[in-house]
Amino acid sequence: MSESKPLILVTNDDGIHSPGLRAATNSVIGLGDVLVVAPCQQWSGASRCFHSDSTGIIHSHLIDTVAGPLEVFCVDATPAQTVLHAMLRLAPRKPDLLVVGINFGENLGADATISGTVGAALQGATEGIPSLAVSLQTPKETHTEPSEDIDFSTATHFAHLFAQRALDTAFPFDLDALKIDIPEKASTQTQWRVTRVSRQTYFRAIPPAPSELSQQVRVDYEAGWDLASLEPDSDIYALAIDQVISVAPMSIDLTSRVNSHEVEELLRGT
Repeated sequence: MSESKPLILVTNDDGIHSPGLRAATNSVIGLGDVLVVAPCQQWSGASRCFHSDSTGIIHSHLIDTVAGPLEVFCVDATPAQTVLHAMLRLAPRKPDLLVVGINFGENLGADATISGTVGAALQGATEGIPSLAVSLQTPKETHTEPSEDIDFSTATHFAHLFAQRALDTAFPFDLDALKIDIPEKASTQTQWRVTRVSRQTYFRAIPPAPSELSQQVRVDYEAGWDLASLEPDSDIYALAIDQVISVAPMSIDLTSRVNSHEVEELLRGT
């Protein structure tokens, strides 16, 4: 690797064998030196979890890319932990860009806080690395079982586009990550739109069938939102209603935008 080139770290939450990881890798080949470090297993829904049972053991693999075989690494760790292992143990220098994905399944609205894809991007952002969290709308059955049948060509195109922009121009203060969500039927000609992250959830929980409390139960989910109160400038509206690509700027500043003096008066009872 040459220090004259930008270093691009690529990871995901679907695991080292995901076709989406190969697509993300291909999207940045030629933009700089590429280091691929992903979790060894599926970690969808891990958010920014730091699991105490993760061993941090690293294995090397070879994957096929548009530039030929590439040595990549997997870590026995969550997506967020994987970013740290990559930076502290494998990267020759601080990465100039982190690309996370390409995820099987859209990450929209308040559900973004659940996403291991977004969690990894925010971990990179806390380390001062401009980060992209790239997700493709796919059938529900692929969310935890990645399929070779998914066409990532459009998602790869836009991952490349925004990676190039991020390398060419420094993010302004308080723009720490871009959450990019691509509709299933999008093409390279589909428009993209800067959005906000909706306050609504995009997936709603399905109540499980009645059972004994001692029985194992999985709470299922389905897409569903309240159109009447859905924000027109939101990521959900862009993808689900207008079927355009959502590009949502995210910040690691978790402070509420409420007036702090009002909060103090409320808490003091004045």
